[in-house]
Amino acid sequence: MGMTMTQKILADHAGVKEVHAGELIEANVDIVMANDITGPMALPIFKKMADKVFDKNKVVLVPDHFTPNKDIKSAENSKAIREFSREQGLTHHMEQGKCGVEHAILPESGIVVAGDAVIGADSHTCTYGAIGAFSTGVGTTDIATGMATGQLWFKVPSAIKFNLHGKLPKYVSGKDVILHIIGRIGVDGALYKSMEFTGEGVKELSMADRFTICNMAIEAGAKNGIFPVDEAAIEYLDKHAKREYKIYEADEDAEYEEVVDVDLSAIRPTVAFPHLPGNAKTVDEIEAMDKIYIDQVVIGSCTNGRMEDLRKAAAILKGKKVADNVRVMVVPATQKIYLQCILEGILETFVEAGCAVNTPSCGPCMGGHMGVLAKGEKCVSTTNRNFVGRMGDVESLIYLASPETAAASAIAGYIANPEKFGGNN
Repeated sequence: MGMTMTQKILADHAGVKEVHAGELIEANVDIVMANDITGPMALPIFKKMADKVFDKNKVVLVPDHFTPNKDIKSAENSKAIREFSREQGLTHHMEQGKCGVEHAILPESGIVVAGDAVIGADSHTCTYGAIGAFSTGVGTTDIATGMATGQLWFKVPSAIKFNLHGKLPKYVSGKDVILHIIGRIGVDGALYKSMEFTGEGVKELSMADRFTICNMAIEAGAKNGIFPVDEAAIEYLDKHAKREYKIYEADEDAEYEEVVDVDLSAIRPTVAFPHLPGNAKTVDEIEAMDKIYIDQVVIGSCTNGRMEDLRKAAAILKGKKVADNVRVMVVPATQKIYLQCILEGILETFVEAGCAVNTPSCGPCMGGHMGVLAKGEKCVSTTNRNFVGRMGDVESLIYLASPETAAASAIAGYIANPEKFGGNN
């Protein structure tokens, strides 16, 4: 029996000809990443194992969750990884104002490429499957081990094939696709499995769509999400990659636990209601309900803070005003994206509409800072989780949506259908 994309990458990194679902292997890793929350916790463990990281080119520490530092503790955390990076002479030295949100900056900087095996001390490390890498989130002990040895034990995941066909309608994007899928299979529908996206519909998805879809694979319980490396991915890699990459393809006789057909043309703008990403409802269902008035909108994060996302939101907001009772935070995912927004006049559009534009950070997504919710407040967010208390008070409510749906809702003051608010995109 053949192997899936993920299984081929793991076999190669384990130095064996083949692996099988459920098998335990020890594999080399290409990138080990942690942030300003998880990194400081891993450092004491690492220091018991080694004096030097296994490869200064392959360990990356990114300050993004509580930057700009919101208090003394977050300042100490950032200082800890900053000093460690300098002491170890890490090639990729990240600093506030010079990087961005980890899962956007690593592909943008060419640090992660196709064929890599990547571990990160953050659950949304699965994002990099968009460019054909095996990437997964792990705990701080595993990160310390990876930093010290460049190896880690893995249980080889089985896989679900998502056969994509058709073309996305206007005002429907990758966020709607993944919310639709999680709504279908549930938040544990791919538990410890690889979500492999294939089919003729893949070519209809932009790279931003693919990053978004893989980013939220973990919200279905998956070990990772992964796309084939097609012409669009190669174009992206050739533009960003700083080293050679390797393309893996699933065998024709690869074994999948399940095949799920997804008709992209039938997907509607979709919103995940509290308190699970799988609690998905289409705008048609929402329009049949009483209006859900909101207090806040967040447009950004490692899920939807890329240039394409901000262009789509700006196209909806251009020439319009945010509702009087709504505050809006726009968070470009990297400094490069922030600068491009300036050059294209998109920041002007956001500010004129009544939005606040924040520096690249995870801040509001995980209730850290720059947008914490009070008791009873409702927020439409382009982020990836809407768990109880995720963005603030345990009695606040989070609705996950695409940038276009979020922008339309900001104007309306309630959860709204982006199709009814136009835009030129």
